[in-house]
Amino acid sequence: MGSVKDLEIVKPPEGDVPGIGRFHFSDRYSVFDWGEMPDLIPDKGASIALLSSYFFEKLENTGIKTHYLGLVEDNRSKPLFELQRPSTTMEIRLLRVLRPEFREGRYDYSCYEGQKGNFLIPLEIIYRNSIPEGSSILKRLGSGEVRPEDFGLKEMPVPGEELKEPILDVSTKLEITDRYISWEEARRIAGLSERELKEIKEITLSVNRMITDEFSRIGLKNEDGKIELGFDPERRLMLVDVLGTLDECRFTYKGIPVSKEIARIYYRNTPWYHAVEKAKEEDRMRWKELVKESPKPLPERLRALISMVYAACTNEITGREWFKDIPPVEEILREVKDVLSNKMPVA
Repeated sequence: MGSVKDLEIVKPPEGDVPGIGRFHFSDRYSVFDWGEMPDLIPDKGASIALLSSYFFEKLENTGIKTHYLGLVEDNRSKPLFELQRPSTTMEIRLLRVLRPEFREGRYDYSCYEGQKGNFLIPLEIIYRNSIPEGSSILKRLGSGEVRPEDFGLKEMPVPGEELKEPILDVSTKLEITDRYISWEEARRIAGLSERELKEIKEITLSVNRMITDEFSRIGLKNEDGKIELGFDPERRLMLVDVLGTLDECRFTYKGIPVSKEIARIYYRNTPWYHAVEKAKEEDRMRWKELVKESPKPLPERLRALISMVYAACTNEITGREWFKDIPPVEEILREVKDVLSNKMPVA
């Protein structure tokens, strides 16, 4: 079980033959790599399934391959326009997942050597159009882990800075905690050629442009986001997992977060968050065992607002009222702003 969605294997992938799988999107949510949080956000699962399907179908129309086969209704996979009601189940082509072994304090990626295709690339590719406050890149730049020139920047960015050109970043995907790495390490551990690495970057920029354009239609700014890819049996790149949703991207409206960043902001002011951060510094592998307290549920009104944000964005981006009686996203976000700035009680 994943923290926010479950994978049903209908037909397992074998050798160079992809399988068939179904993502079952839940109303669970996760922040700070904790896994399942103590409460649910209503309609979140259906919102993500619909929004990601919308982008997969648009990307397929531009010639970018994806693992998407359709959303499931009446036990049949359908394109969005045939769907009669919101669905929480997406059917996908299933690739092999080759898991690196942890040996002597490091992960061994030799299982990727000599592989032709039909497997998940063990990387997450991140695009950044700006450097919002709270972005992990600020922490890494501040600690000296990376330098501005590593991203083509001439000087240290400041929180809230909009970038003239998007920058790309990469992290591991299958380790116990995602780890930012250099592009050279990414190429090496995944067994990629220089041409394939270049193509991955080009696809990421194309996805970024599409998501940015679509969300700008409803007045939202696409600050950053991530994608995942795999190779089909002929070793052609294909987009996998989900993308373009409020869980995979960080959107803002006039500085107000429009994603699960709302929940992150709330939890950053709790003792649980500080315990999580301290534990991660002490032991990157076993940090969760060191945290002695559990997160508390979100305040009821904040949880309802986050639910409406997901539903409103899905309605407005897809141009169809999947969720009834949802106020415009701008109206919801004004209340979110009041709540986050402590102008309104949330309990």
